[in-house]
Amino acid sequence: MPELLFAAYPWVKSLHVVAVMSWMAGLFYLPRLFVHHTERVSIGSETDVLFQMMESKLLRLIMNPAMIVTWVCGLIMIATPGYINWTEFWPWIKAIAVFAMTGFHMWCGSQRKLLATGQNTHPGSYFRKMNEVPTVLMLVIVFAVIARPF
Repeated sequence: MPELLFAAYPWVKSLHVVAVMSWMAGLFYLPRLFVHHTERVSIGSETDVLFQMMESKLLRLIMNPAMIVTWVCGLIMIATPGYINWTEFWPWIKAIAVFAMTGFHMWCGSQRKLLATGQNTHPGSYFRKMNEVPTVLMLVIVFAVIARPF
């Protein structure tokens, strides 16, 4: 089994990077849709229905599959012996940030549901601030993995 993991590692890592890029694109864009949805759209209007469709499809067709592929590839890479030294601090920082990113993804899903049912209570400025969360987490992850300052 380790031989198969070693042989597959560059392919799995490549797919992981592509999935992360797709996931991050959605995590950056969905809160921006929430900003415009809350600031510019009347509940029940034709534009409201359009935004709901865009938000739903972004989450279901792009973000959810990308997150799943990111996790599966990440777990396969973790299972490959010798690539990650768990006595170092960086993989733990990355793991915490990935769990936080997943939590943010789930938060986006819950906010989409609130907007779809007309129950949102947050102004656009709230979503603007929340839009910075994936950026901060991405920076933590990238620097933890590449620069390994910890």
